[in-house]
Amino acid sequence: MIIGGVATFAVLYAMAPDEGELKRNAEKDASATQILWAAQGDDEKGDVALTTGEVQRVAVQREDIPEEVIDGVLAAEQATFYEDPGINIKGIGRAILSRGEAGGGSTITQQMARNYYSELDGEPPMTRKIREIFISIKLGQQLEPDQILTTYLNTIYFGRGASGIEMAAQEYFGKSVSDLDRAEGAYLGIIIQMPSNFENPEPDSWTANYLEKERWPYVQRQLAAMYENTGGERGLPEAEAQQLQIPDSIIDYEPEAGLDDPKLGYVRQAVINEVERRYAGSNVTGADIATKGLVIETSLDPDLMTAAEEAFDVLPEGAADDTMRGLTAVDPSTGEVVAFNGGPDVSAVINNSLVHQTQAGSAYKPYVLARALSDGIGLRSQFDGDSGLEFPGLASPVINSGEVDYGEVDLIKSTADSVNTSYVDLAITVDPVRVDELAVEMGVHPDRQETSQVGPLVALGTHQVNALDMASGYATFAAEGRHFPAHMVTKVMTADGTEVTPDDQAELESGTEVLSEGVAADATYAMQQAVLEGGAKNAALDDGRPVAGKTGTSSDAVSAWFVGYTPQLATSVGLSRAQSEPLDFGPEFGDVFGGTTSAMVWKAFMEVAMEGQEHQQFPAPQWVGEDQRFLPTPSPSETPEETDEPSDEPSETPSEEECDPNSPECDTEPSPDECEWGWEPGCDTEESPDPDECDVWVGRPDHCDDEEENLPGGPPGGDQSNQANANGNNSLIRPRD
Repeated sequence: MIIGGVATFAVLYAMAPDEGELKRNAEKDASATQILWAAQGDDEKGDVALTTGEVQRVAVQREDIPEEVIDGVLAAEQATFYEDPGINIKGIGRAILSRGEAGGGSTITQQMARNYYSELDGEPPMTRKIREIFISIKLGQQLEPDQILTTYLNTIYFGRGASGIEMAAQEYFGKSVSDLDRAEGAYLGIIIQMPSNFENPEPDSWTANYLEKERWPYVQRQLAAMYENTGGERGLPEAEAQQLQIPDSIIDYEPEAGLDDPKLGYVRQAVINEVERRYAGSNVTGADIATKGLVIETSLDPDLMTAAEEAFDVLPEGAADDTMRGLTAVDPSTGEVVAFNGGPDVSAVINNSLVHQTQAGSAYKPYVLARALSDGIGLRSQFDGDSGLEFPGLASPVINSGEVDYGEVDLIKSTADSVNTSYVDLAITVDPVRVDELAVEMGVHPDRQETSQVGPLVALGTHQVNALDMASGYATFAAEGRHFPAHMVTKVMTADGTEVTPDDQAELESGTEVLSEGVAADATYAMQQAVLEGGAKNAALDDGRPVAGKTGTSSDAVSAWFVGYTPQLATSVGLSRAQSEPLDFGPEFGDVFGGTTSAMVWKAFMEVAMEGQEHQQFPAPQWVGEDQRFLPTPSPSETPEETDEPSDEPSETPSEEECDPNSPECDTEPSPDECEWGWEPGCDTEESPDPDECDVWVGRPDHCDDEEENLPGGPPGGDQSNQANANGNNSLIRPRD
């Protein structure tokens, strides 16, 4: 066994490439990556949307790099570089235990082996890690530490199109590496870990917080440790290290420089982030994307990307300057993102659709509905829909929009009219935690559960979400209960044409069944009523094709949503402001609701997206589960007195079993309650205003104003949510949805 082990070691060592291969790889010209639009028509490949930009490299000598800069890089990457061999024993142990999947712990020499030896490309994680180790051992014996470090710093990618520390110094600080101070050197050392993220961190973003609260303190501690371990030859005394401040880099860097269309900057950013996340198992890094001439195919449709921007033109021009306009469209059958609206300037404004989050409002209610249907609670189940109901665990009563008392309501009417009280009751019945779990399975990012307290008010959308979350979640309804991970990168190929396999390949091929077809069909039926009869009428498409969806408006109109779908496309539209202030479209617009803003944007986009598409129908409702009653037990005084003798006369009104008015098969004259609005079929009241004149909110004739207070749900689209603060405060304010 000993002889066999030694022989194996000798063979692997002999097969490892040497310093000559390192030099040849280091001298290779870097190539930019091409990002392609989705293929159109019969084309096999789409047009080039953009390239990642020209990669610049200028080599320097070891003596050109100040020791202060070396200290900063080593503090960030490997504080004991000069003392260690070419490998990290602890890192190797971790890699073996995880079968090559665990990252971190690699020495600078190992990073060079991983980044610059083509022999490692495409290898399985375990094989790649073993070969990387033997290359590192060989280099550690053939080269001096300063040679390894200089080659590393001359070729590593720092973001902003800078390959090597000299170009990084110029791109980030406008000076040569020889002029960098200690803080600037440490900053460049930190960037090596995630160059595409750190190249231009947005204020208050995850990257900026990670840099300030985790990476910078770590470097400070390492500088102090280096000082102690080397007897003051390297690093800084602890007091000086703690005083080191994050330096200001050049802030006018624009990654979309040279691009004619601002939206391309958002495409570049989104694609790089997705490739790094979904291809981590294949070791595709931001540096690879920038320098190795990859070809990345996407599902993004250039015409729909333009439509996603222009759809917001239906809103008044008086919108507040910091209004965030989120829109994401997902193909339910594949999970492919076909369009999104990023924003006006990627260097200054966070991605409106894929990153920015705001409260979901009543757009979150369908996840409660799906949970209930999956638990066997049927659509015709009855709940108390009166306003002002109190529930255990809530400090204040739950109020309906307009404080309307709906009385007994089923889940169809509760969805169409966005009844807050019945939905909070439903969430309590099925358990709010299980609602969140299902929402995550359907496509909402799991981190969203941490944005507010998990409790009954999740039914009213207290969690903060982004447009991608909601489009992905509703796409699961449209796909008849099967969820495909949302993604826009459809293929990654190396410069020689080899296709790289994403980590989620299996999920993309078949999807995951999250809901039964019956549950998805019934939920879709209920959401169709929100468009046909409820507050989302502005989302109805002109060609009459079926639409299902749900509005949502948070307290004080901090956010306004409409998320809807046809059988072929799920699209979410979310409006909010950067600082979470109430939406403002000018004094003439009036109150803001999801049904009068986001629904109109949704329609404008979908009219373009569905043009020329087949008119497909949703599956018919399957009426899953049992029709149950979740109503308070009446007191004895409320119980009708029985007559002494039963009557033999038949009832003039058919029983619920004979004809359920919510059933499509039921065709009866409206009851007095059904004529409340005055223009339902069969209603003939002279007092009611003309529906063509008054079935609108913005621009209604004066004679309709007197009828406003009689509308059961307030103005069309006025389904505003009763919200709790994101920190879990249950002191409720006047509801909006």
